[in-house]
Amino acid sequence: MSLSDLPGPVPDPTVVRGGTTTALAEPVTRVRPIWVTGVVLVNLGINAAFFGPLQVLLGLQAAHFDEGQKEAILALVTGCGAAVSMVANPLFGAFSDRTTSRFGRRVPWVLMGAILGAVALVALAGAPNVAAMTLLWCLVQAGANAMYAAITAAVPDRVPVPQRGTVGGLAAMGQTVGILIGAVIAAVVVGNFAAGYWLCAAALLAGVVVYLFKNDDQQLPPAERPPFKMAKFVRGFWVSPKRYPDFAWAWLTRLLVSTGNHMVTLYLLFFLSDAVRLKETEGIEPSFGVLILTGLYAVSVIITSVLGGRLSDKMGKRKPLVIASSVIIALASLILAFAPTWIGGLAGAVVLGIGFGAYLAVDFALITQVLPTGLDRGRDLGVINIANSLPQVIAPLIASPFVLYWGGYVSLYVAAAVIGLLGAVFVVKIKSVA
Repeated sequence: MSLSDLPGPVPDPTVVRGGTTTALAEPVTRVRPIWVTGVVLVNLGINAAFFGPLQVLLGLQAAHFDEGQKEAILALVTGCGAAVSMVANPLFGAFSDRTTSRFGRRVPWVLMGAILGAVALVALAGAPNVAAMTLLWCLVQAGANAMYAAITAAVPDRVPVPQRGTVGGLAAMGQTVGILIGAVIAAVVVGNFAAGYWLCAAALLAGVVVYLFKNDDQQLPPAERPPFKMAKFVRGFWVSPKRYPDFAWAWLTRLLVSTGNHMVTLYLLFFLSDAVRLKETEGIEPSFGVLILTGLYAVSVIITSVLGGRLSDKMGKRKPLVIASSVIIALASLILAFAPTWIGGLAGAVVLGIGFGAYLAVDFALITQVLPTGLDRGRDLGVINIANSLPQVIAPLIASPFVLYWGGYVSLYVAAAVIGLLGAVFVVKIKSVA
């Protein structure tokens, strides 16, 4: 159904019956393949530009400044960047919610974020010292999160509920392919981190081209934007669990499952080196083992994110698949806990990817169905994204005592399984989505 299907004249294409603008109304028309392609490519570009530096380039640059302090420099730079990410995503989401540009609410922030991120990446290639490196990586984070906040909010803006699992799965596929491309960029430059940053900037800009020209973004009329009041704007980032319990449960389940997943992957290099003893048993360097497991994981994520999203759309249900995928993620943790071998690692990586790929697609679709209002989709999805970012901070704090004092990798991966299963249990608390 579209506006042209409604009887009678339609004097203003931004308004539907009942006085609600199309920018805020629940979408009913299926999006075109070219629009989905644009969203996928934006996600691909963001992740290529983000993970290329995180995986290799920032480490190389840290060693360039001070070989003896490279670990501390890298921790400083990535820690500051993570802090910016946690704030920038909901903040730029809220800004995009209030944008009344004739180009739409989300497009300006995708464009501006891409330009900021690309310029910062190019400047990062020539950063003269650690302070400049830290500042510029924070700007990359700000630009990438402005883009991510806007493109994520575009999905509930434009995609009807019966299509969201499919689109969410394809977006997750784009993210995973982007991570792989980032790894390829880092490998191709062979230690030349400056060239790597330029390639990442090019990937970021190339990723937005299709979306900028085929976005179907709807304009928010200025009359529909509430007056700006700083106190109310700040308070808006607190979404009351009492008033919106389904949103709160969705946030908590995402936090738990993401924390469990980070606990599994955090010490993978050391797990292969110390528990599996990969070099001694298989003659494989642990670092190369990590690459193999990451590749298997990524392929599994790509396949199941697409299939899981489509299946949830066909079923018309989200919770059963979210619960099932959370259980599969927990199973992967248990495989690593009780089969600390190379074969166990291969199996665990595949099972983890199967579970997490389906989880990413279906849980995203579920989350879009529990957002409190159409006006604040970007802000509220940014709040949800804190549940993705926070595990990067808390997972090491939880994991370290298990490895050092409480039973080693067996207890670590059992704990990760328990945390992930709690996420599956709490999904049942969500009442407004089947």
